[in-house]
Amino acid sequence: MTLDMRMTRRLPATPAEVFDAYTDAEKQKIWFSILDEQPGIVEIEVDLRVGGQQTAVWGPDRDSLFRETQTFLEIDRPHRLVTESTGGGPDGATMTTRVEVTFEAVDDGTLMTVVHSGFPAPEVRDFFVNEVWVGALDRIEAYLVRGTEPAQA
Repeated sequence: MTLDMRMTRRLPATPAEVFDAYTDAEKQKIWFSILDEQPGIVEIEVDLRVGGQQTAVWGPDRDSLFRETQTFLEIDRPHRLVTESTGGGPDGATMTTRVEVTFEAVDDGTLMTVVHSGFPAPEVRDFFVNEVWVGALDRIEAYLVRGTEPAQA
Protein backbone atom coordinates (compact mmCIF):
# COMPACT_ATOMS: atom_id res chain seq x y z
CA MET A 1 0.00 0.00 0.00
CA THR A 2 1.32 3.42 -0.89
CA LEU A 3 0.55 6.38 1.29
CA ASP A 4 -0.46 9.12 -1.11
CA MET A 5 -2.73 12.14 -1.00
CA ARG A 6 -4.50 14.13 -3.68
CA MET A 7 -5.90 17.61 -3.20
CA THR A 8 -7.35 20.20 -5.57
CA ARG A 9 -8.08 23.90 -5.20
CA ARG A 10 -9.54 26.46 -7.61
CA LEU A 11 -7.42 29.59 -7.52
CA PRO A 12 -8.36 33.04 -8.87
CA ALA A 13 -5.53 33.51 -11.39
CA THR A 14 -4.15 32.11 -14.63
CA PRO A 15 -2.07 28.91 -14.62
CA ALA A 16 1.07 30.99 -15.29
CA GLU A 17 0.32 33.29 -12.32
CA VAL A 18 -0.34 30.33 -10.00
CA PHE A 19 2.74 28.45 -11.24
CA ASP A 20 4.89 31.54 -10.65
CA ALA A 21 3.42 32.16 -7.19
CA TYR A 22 4.22 28.54 -6.31
CA THR A 23 7.79 28.54 -7.71
CA ASP A 24 9.17 32.11 -7.47
CA ALA A 25 11.26 32.71 -4.33
CA GLU A 26 10.22 36.35 -3.87
CA LYS A 27 6.52 35.53 -4.23
CA GLN A 28 6.88 32.57 -1.85
CA LYS A 29 8.50 34.81 0.78
CA ILE A 30 5.31 36.87 0.73
CA TRP A 31 2.74 34.07 0.80
CA PHE A 32 4.60 31.91 3.33
CA SER A 33 3.75 34.50 6.01
CA ILE A 34 0.81 36.39 4.46
CA LEU A 35 -1.68 34.98 6.98
CA ASP A 36 0.58 35.17 10.06
CA GLU A 37 -0.10 37.74 12.76
CA GLN A 38 3.59 37.75 13.63
CA PRO A 39 5.74 36.95 10.58
CA GLY A 40 8.61 34.67 11.47
CA ILE A 41 11.67 33.60 9.54
CA VAL A 42 11.28 32.76 5.84
CA GLU A 43 14.33 32.11 3.68
CA ILE A 44 13.85 30.66 0.19
CA GLU A 45 16.20 30.06 -2.73
CA VAL A 46 15.03 28.60 -6.06
CA ASP A 47 17.01 27.26 -9.01
CA LEU A 48 14.05 26.46 -11.28
CA ARG A 49 15.49 23.96 -13.75
CA VAL A 50 15.41 20.17 -14.00
CA GLY A 51 18.02 19.02 -11.49
CA GLY A 52 17.91 22.39 -9.71
CA GLN A 53 16.70 22.79 -6.16
CA GLN A 54 14.46 24.91 -4.04
CA THR A 55 15.48 25.31 -0.42
CA ALA A 56 13.03 26.77 2.09
CA VAL A 57 13.72 27.45 5.75
CA TRP A 58 10.91 28.83 7.89
CA GLY A 59 9.57 29.04 11.41
CA PRO A 60 8.61 31.38 14.20
CA ASP A 61 12.21 31.76 15.46
CA ARG A 62 15.74 30.37 14.93
CA ASP A 63 15.14 27.56 17.45
CA SER A 64 11.99 26.28 15.70
CA LEU A 65 12.92 26.05 12.03
CA PHE A 66 11.61 23.71 9.37
CA ARG A 67 13.69 22.99 6.27
CA GLU A 68 12.63 21.56 2.93
CA THR A 69 14.78 20.92 -0.12
CA GLN A 70 12.97 20.07 -3.32
CA THR A 71 14.81 18.77 -6.38
CA PHE A 72 13.04 19.58 -9.64
CA LEU A 73 12.44 16.39 -11.64
CA GLU A 74 10.02 17.73 -14.27
CA ILE A 75 9.11 21.30 -15.20
CA ASP A 76 6.44 22.08 -17.79
CA ARG A 77 5.60 25.72 -17.05
CA PRO A 78 2.76 26.55 -16.46
CA HIS A 79 1.15 23.10 -16.54
CA ARG A 80 3.09 20.65 -14.36
CA LEU A 81 5.85 20.45 -11.79
CA VAL A 82 7.31 17.30 -10.20
CA THR A 83 9.78 17.37 -7.31
CA GLU A 84 11.45 15.08 -4.83
CA SER A 85 11.08 16.74 -1.46
CA THR A 86 13.20 16.15 1.63
CA GLY A 87 11.95 17.96 4.68
CA GLY A 88 12.61 18.10 8.37
CA GLY A 89 11.48 19.88 11.47
CA PRO A 90 12.99 21.21 14.67
CA ASP A 91 12.93 17.69 16.16
CA GLY A 92 15.48 16.48 13.58
CA ALA A 93 13.17 13.94 11.92
CA THR A 94 13.26 13.95 8.11
CA MET A 95 11.34 12.33 5.27
CA THR A 96 11.60 12.25 1.49
CA THR A 97 8.48 12.29 -0.66
CA ARG A 98 7.41 13.02 -4.24
CA VAL A 99 5.20 15.99 -5.13
CA GLU A 100 3.39 16.35 -8.46
CA VAL A 101 1.51 19.59 -9.05
CA THR A 102 -0.62 20.42 -12.08
CA PHE A 103 -2.10 23.77 -13.06
CA GLU A 104 -5.20 23.51 -15.28
CA ALA A 105 -7.03 26.51 -16.74
CA VAL A 106 -10.70 26.61 -15.77
CA ASP A 107 -13.36 29.26 -16.43
CA ASP A 108 -12.75 31.15 -13.21
CA GLY A 109 -8.98 30.68 -12.87
CA THR A 110 -6.81 27.63 -12.28
CA LEU A 111 -7.44 24.22 -10.83
CA MET A 112 -4.26 23.35 -8.90
CA THR A 113 -3.95 19.63 -8.16
CA VAL A 114 -1.37 18.23 -5.75
CA VAL A 115 -0.48 14.53 -5.64
CA HIS A 116 1.95 13.94 -2.78
CA SER A 117 3.28 10.40 -2.34
CA GLY A 118 5.67 8.39 -0.23
CA PHE A 119 4.49 9.21 3.29
CA PRO A 120 5.96 6.92 5.98
CA ALA A 121 2.72 6.58 8.00
CA PRO A 122 -1.01 7.38 7.68
CA GLU A 123 -0.76 9.97 10.47
CA VAL A 124 1.90 11.90 8.58
CA ARG A 125 -0.13 11.80 5.36
CA ASP A 126 -3.23 12.96 7.23
CA PHE A 127 -1.30 15.85 8.77
CA PHE A 128 -0.23 16.95 5.28
CA VAL A 129 -3.84 16.63 4.01
CA ASN A 130 -5.44 18.49 6.91
CA GLU A 131 -2.75 21.03 7.83
CA VAL A 132 0.22 21.44 5.52
CA TRP A 133 -1.43 21.56 2.09
CA VAL A 134 -4.61 23.29 3.24
CA GLY A 135 -2.43 25.96 4.85
CA ALA A 136 -0.18 26.33 1.81
CA LEU A 137 -3.11 26.61 -0.58
CA ASP A 138 -4.87 29.11 1.72
CA ARG A 139 -1.71 31.24 1.70
CA ILE A 140 -1.25 31.02 -2.07
CA GLU A 141 -4.89 31.99 -2.57
CA ALA A 142 -4.52 34.94 -0.18
CA TYR A 143 -1.41 36.04 -2.09
CA LEU A 144 -3.21 35.82 -5.45
CA VAL A 145 -6.18 37.81 -4.09
CA ARG A 146 -4.11 40.46 -2.26
CA GLY A 147 -1.10 40.56 -4.54
CA THR A 148 1.99 42.01 -2.93
CA GLU A 149 0.16 43.95 -0.23
CA PRO A 150 1.75 43.37 3.16
CA ALA A 151 -0.21 41.25 5.63
CA GLN A 152 0.00 43.99 8.29
CA ALA A 153 -0.32 47.74 7.76
